[in-house]
Amino acid sequence: MRLLLVLVLLLTAAGLGLVAWQVVQLAVPTPVASAVAPPPAPTRIRVLTAARSLLAGSLLKEGDWEVREVLPDTVSDETLRDTREERAELQGAMLRQYREAGAPLSRADVLHPRDRGFLAAVLRPGQRAISVGVDAVTGAAGLIWPGDQVDLILTQELDSSQAPLDRRVVAETVLTDIRVIAVDQKMAQGASAESATRDVASTVTLQVSAREAERVAVASRLGRLSVTVRAMEETVAAEPAAERTAVFGADVSSALSQNEQGTVTRMRVIQGGEAQDLTFR
Repeated sequence: MRLLLVLVLLLTAAGLGLVAWQVVQLAVPTPVASAVAPPPAPTRIRVLTAARSLLAGSLLKEGDWEVREVLPDTVSDETLRDTREERAELQGAMLRQYREAGAPLSRADVLHPRDRGFLAAVLRPGQRAISVGVDAVTGAAGLIWPGDQVDLILTQELDSSQAPLDRRVVAETVLTDIRVIAVDQKMAQGASAESATRDVASTVTLQVSAREAERVAVASRLGRLSVTVRAMEETVAAEPAAERTAVFGADVSSALSQNEQGTVTRMRVIQGGEAQDLTFR
């Protein structure tokens, strides 16, 4: 009987202990797993890349490059960054080698106008470089950039004793579809198209053949030279030189054209000691 009582007490104590343990476990808060912060996104840098396929020898201008964000370890230290200074350096620079669209541009890829040998490198085989003086009017208001294709126009005023009034001022196209390879030296100092103002160029350097260089040299002594910019996607072939005609004052001004009908030519004829004035209409 006593043994049974002891056994009952032991079982009761064990049961109470089990209940107490369960109560304690319920009171203890369940540990919450701490959230692991995701690793920070890698820092990217903005670099200049080719906006389209660029051929070797191209003179770079606004629109030939674009900005792309890349990981720093995917480009070299020579890759051009997207800064105002780097973009200005590209303006008018010559591309040394072919770059496909999207390829990063590096300092080794370009030759700047201030670099030694730039002019000789830009010229195509058998071509020459010659500069002509321009101003705000004859130089297309300073909107000409290296790489543009232009026509060269000569305007001259003939001597009044050799030509009537309606044919005294004449203009003619000397050369057509000529490539501009330099504009002043502003380009060499990093002139940027983003600048609010841009100095008007005083000289434009053109790429011509040896014979064309001679024509330009003579034209510059005859009168005033003007450059006109051709369309980038020009589809009309240049008019042959033999078919180009000069434009006289009477072709432009109706007043001069009307005056032509009443043009009077006077001539003095001297015979021995006598002089006689003759008038021709």
